Amino acid sequence: MPLRPDLPRTFSPSRRDVLAYAGVSLAGLALTSNAVAQNQTPQAFIQARLGDGQRFDATAVIDIARQLAKKPFVAPPNDLPDAFSNLTYDQYIAIKTKQPFQIWAGDSRGIIVEPLHRGFVFTNAVDLYLIEDGASRRVGYDASRYDFNGVNAPNNLGDIGFSGFRLLANPGDGPSYDFAIIQGATFFRALAKGQNFGAMARALTLKPAEARGEEFPFFRAFWLERPAPGSNSITIHGVIDSESTTGAVRMTFRPGDMTIVDVETSLFPRVNLEHVGLGGIGSTYFFGPNDRRNIDDIRPAVYESTGLQIFNGKGEWLWRPLHNPETLQISAFVDKSPKGFGLVQRERSYETFQDDDQHFERRPSVWIEPLGDWADGSVQLLEIPTDSEINDNILTYWRPKAAMAAGSEVSFAYRQYWCWTPPERPPLATVIATRTGQGRSGRRRRFIVDFAGDSLLGIPAGDLKAVLNVGPGSFQNLKLWAYPERKTARVAFELDPGNENACEMRLILEADGKQISETWLYRWTP
Repeated sequence: MPLRPDLPRTFSPSRRDVLAYAGVSLAGLALTSNAVAQNQTPQAFIQARLGDGQRFDATAVIDIARQLAKKPFVAPPNDLPDAFSNLTYDQYIAIKTKQPFQIWAGDSRGIIVEPLHRGFVFTNAVDLYLIEDGASRRVGYDASRYDFNGVNAPNNLGDIGFSGFRLLANPGDGPSYDFAIIQGATFFRALAKGQNFGAMARALTLKPAEARGEEFPFFRAFWLERPAPGSNSITIHGVIDSESTTGAVRMTFRPGDMTIVDVETSLFPRVNLEHVGLGGIGSTYFFGPNDRRNIDDIRPAVYESTGLQIFNGKGEWLWRPLHNPETLQISAFVDKSPKGFGLVQRERSYETFQDDDQHFERRPSVWIEPLGDWADGSVQLLEIPTDSEINDNILTYWRPKAAMAAGSEVSFAYRQYWCWTPPERPPLATVIATRTGQGRSGRRRRFIVDFAGDSLLGIPAGDLKAVLNVGPGSFQNLKLWAYPERKTARVAFELDPGNENACEMRLILEADGKQISETWLYRWTP
């Protein structure tokens, strides 16, 4: 099961962080390969073409990925000293970067970079290069730049590289603060100012939830462009490698009250790719008002994202509350040329969670806006059963309908918004709560769905209509209560699944024959 990180406000990966990467570092990346890199390792190949002292050209990063795809895949070497690979969680987070090793910290450039040490489950090395005055400069590892705080680091370590890096905003008129971390596989996460780390993005997703196992691509190298003085953005280039494909990624981060990340990716498949995920986002849903699964917990709810929001190519706004099911659930929302999708945290009050440590109300919403036409495909949603809040049991991404042929080149781009509220919102009444409970008898379940919005203002109760569709299964006792003075409405009904083990539901509000709410979707499973 994918596992998910929880948040430290400043970087010290929690147990969730390191567990999130454990399956990747120890299993997903330890891929068997008898390939020989034609007398040159991938890292040496990269260094020879865009390494230390060479003039930087963004197209060269793409060409490196293109040329690597023509070579057999070579798994990352298992070269981390035992003193670091055998670290416990507590030992690993005790390793701290000394303040002087914060790159560009004293240059008034608005952005600070902090390389992250290898160790524990973060065993793979990634090369870091700085682009300054048009030239590439490799960041070398030096043990003297770290406080090991009780860890017995070997003498004469040499250059063992890094596991990733974190980015800090340095506004000049206040203290610096974390806004992004890139570490492990192709995972990265960001946040808006004032938030806690939560959801995690993937630069590339391959074959999730397949019986033969998910494939985890990983970054081999990064090039970080030095920001202009006083800048509020940084551009990062990366090379991705995996058994099935290589890729080149360009990401531009702009931190602030809404952190925006522009992502441009070119893929070079080694084999036919039939299951590719673009714009992947992972999160956690343990329990809430619509799904407690007999969980005995003092908190009223535990989740990082309330639901999946989709703005489809037809202009319809869909809302799918998340669920912690008894069995793996895979949903596909077929679409053409989607306008946007994302995992959204709609609950922003402390009272919803009452967790003084985790503060789930401060987790970011992540909205994906495709740039260009993504053609036919589907928004995929994976909901994985979990009995613990540390598990990253939610994954969503765009799956193109067309396979990517071996030897082809495929490019796509999108914009991410890490935010309190997505920049695009339905101009309709939206769902503010979904609740379920025992029905009158047998397997029946009672549902209550609450809507709110300006479109409900002043509409008499007699003019408002709830339109519900269920299949398979049936429903009874559909009721609607309208409160126009509060701009809210409540719909209640009872689901009768009969002998079915999955029922799909669709609910909208209408007035004068026109839809005035987003579309509520839900899959019931026992």
